[in-house]
Amino acid sequence: MKPKKLRDYGIIIGKMKPGRYNAITDVEGVKVGHTTLMDGDINTGVTAVLPHEGNCFKKKVMAASHIINGFGKTLGTVQINELGTIETPIILTNTLNIGIASDALIHYMIDKNPDIGITTGTVNPVVAECNDAYLNDIRGVHVSKKDVIDAIKNAKNEFSEGSVGAGTGMSCYQLKGGIGSASRVITFNDMEYKIGVLVLSNMGKKEDLLVNGKALGKLIVELEGNAETDGDKGSIIIIVATDLPVTERQLKRIAKRSVVGLSRTGAYIGHGSGDIAIAFTTANKINHYEEDKIINIQMVNEAHIDMIFQATVEATEEAILNSMIAADTIFGRNGHYRKSLKEYIHLYYK
Repeated sequence: MKPKKLRDYGIIIGKMKPGRYNAITDVEGVKVGHTTLMDGDINTGVTAVLPHEGNCFKKKVMAASHIINGFGKTLGTVQINELGTIETPIILTNTLNIGIASDALIHYMIDKNPDIGITTGTVNPVVAECNDAYLNDIRGVHVSKKDVIDAIKNAKNEFSEGSVGAGTGMSCYQLKGGIGSASRVITFNDMEYKIGVLVLSNMGKKEDLLVNGKALGKLIVELEGNAETDGDKGSIIIIVATDLPVTERQLKRIAKRSVVGLSRTGAYIGHGSGDIAIAFTTANKINHYEEDKIINIQMVNEAHIDMIFQATVEATEEAILNSMIAADTIFGRNGHYRKSLKEYIHLYYK
């Protein structure tokens, strides 16, 4: 049975309506796949986000990234910010698996594009990470190249959230975190467009958790105390997708607004937290072999961009909470455990 999301508990974030799946895959062409590894002390995995159904190297998507706090090991953002495009699937995993994930992604792209490194340039793999060592034997480096390829091949429109894929061993507000997603619908010129967000959540202190503005974390601590005294040493990766015709500069502005959605759940962006946002659009694709010297790119009139900012904020906030409410309680490495938010959601109604 598909895990419940926040709206299934009657909790509605913001004012704007979600898309069909209330997920990043409401942006047409975007797909998400997982490989989940759970076996005793091993609680980790891979999540793949495919920007579109075609060849991402041949048809790149316009993109931007924003470093909220740079305590992270993300690969590929330098070229994203220089050239304004993404040319591979986006791979999410744990910190010590980024090398394997990058290697697998490079070989996947080489297999799909025999011209890479021969008659054209190389490829820029995009891999992002969070540290799942509290619940996972991270030193074992258990993710394989096959796991990465399988996540790409498993990608589809409807996907699981919570303790799956890269989110299997992640913590959020010292509860169970993981993969979460949400979306919003925007109307421009009588046409519907989508803003979709996917997060890999692994940050925050329990006492700071806010659910739709309610200080639920404080209620949880009052109920059972909080034995953990360490500060915020986690991370979050935020992926924002849209089918709106926006430029890479506008995507940078959109990515920045995800920080507001993050803070609305209680995060203050701690010193030891690696917080990275990556945004892309499926509307403005860039051909790798473009022959025209001048190409036409559409962009949103920025007098109307506030609606996009609001949608990004709402979807980010809801995606983070979905990553927690969809996750099950997990016992992992060395007897460590993280309880699910759903064990405490009844406190919201008090």
